[in-house]
Amino acid sequence: MQFLWVYADELIGKGLAPHVVLELLVYASARLVNLALPLAILMSSIMTLGSLAEHEELTALKSSGMPLSRILRPLLVTMVLVALGSLMFANHAWPVANLKFRTLLYSVTKKKPTLNLEDGVFYNGIEGYAIRAAHVVKETGQLEDVIIHQHGGGREGAGLVIRANSGTMRTSRTGRFLYLDLNNGSSYEDRLEPGVRQRERTFPHLTTGFEYQRIRIDLSSLDFAKADEALFKRAYEMMSMGQLTLAIDSLERQRTQTASAMRDFGDRSLNRTAASATSVFSSDTSAIRTDWLTRLGPSAERRVYDAAKDMVRNAVQTAQNQSDDRQSKRTLSDRHAIEWHRKLFLSVACILLFMIGAPLGAIIRKGGLGLPTVLAILLFVVYYVVTIMGERMVRSGALSPAWGMWLGTLIMVPAAILLQWRAANERTWNPFRSRGNSR
Repeated sequence: MQFLWVYADELIGKGLAPHVVLELLVYASARLVNLALPLAILMSSIMTLGSLAEHEELTALKSSGMPLSRILRPLLVTMVLVALGSLMFANHAWPVANLKFRTLLYSVTKKKPTLNLEDGVFYNGIEGYAIRAAHVVKETGQLEDVIIHQHGGGREGAGLVIRANSGTMRTSRTGRFLYLDLNNGSSYEDRLEPGVRQRERTFPHLTTGFEYQRIRIDLSSLDFAKADEALFKRAYEMMSMGQLTLAIDSLERQRTQTASAMRDFGDRSLNRTAASATSVFSSDTSAIRTDWLTRLGPSAERRVYDAAKDMVRNAVQTAQNQSDDRQSKRTLSDRHAIEWHRKLFLSVACILLFMIGAPLGAIIRKGGLGLPTVLAILLFVVYYVVTIMGERMVRSGALSPAWGMWLGTLIMVPAAILLQWRAANERTWNPFRSRGNSR
């Protein structure tokens, strides 16, 4: 639903085939796995262990001598397999889904709306044409007071304007062509003047009257054409972990080269300044020429000052450009690192949220879709918000990717350890009981 609301303007009124919209929805759904899978694991673990504890089945298992860690062992093995599967999905399927989604969405946004004439409004969706009718009967295709502008007509500088009192429009059986049958009108066509200079042109034109005329317009410019996927393959969202690692290394090498170039430029500037300062001193005497500027005269002195200011300004601008280039490469490197950590983050989140949800379900002793659902959503919202804050801090340069992307995990690990300890020591909590009855 979020996808449909965001991209509704790009989908409505373009005559897209149902399979194109369905394909977009599938690719958009694949992009939401990083939200849906951890939340589903958290909810299911709370509901499952809560149901076992609520019906005293967990108590029966513990009374037979099985500790909670042994009870959770097969579930933990299952979660490890799910985490490995999610890592494979994030590393291989996710980049492909992002590439397909970006390519298809770009193609949809570039598609022009379907032919839809409105009363008194020029329609410019057909390449090379602008069509207007004062009144349009959409059921029968009848048109009144029709104006057609044909831009260029395949010849530079030429144009054709057709006006008719009435007409009808229809498309061919294949939908490739639009046929306009016009009645009682005239056309005005600009004539070219080859070899004539601009100031000597007389701008001749040809005026033609007609009682009936049929115009065939090619509608191929309205067809849906899928863009080339190679346009988006270099984006970091479309890369696997190996490709991201290579891209990060390449960007870091470029930053190192830029820093080296900045040092070399600074050394050259200092040497040039030192050489200029040395030339001020006399070579045959120990006296210093302190009055050499005044002997140049006002005009020459002003030129010397202007030249010095230009040299300093150019040096500062060059250094600033190189600094901005290093900063932009660092930002791009951080974006690649964010995507690299995000693929690992999905698999770790599956295990971490299971380690939180399973003991929490054993503690609250409630299954079903009531309290477990509320707790799962609250915990996931906290985890998600902290993770997003860490990612934003990485994008702003306040934190390194290694710290920012794992900020939510670092905060939730102590909570998982505490819940595991409370569940192992059978410290239950039920919010539906009074405070005096809780243990």
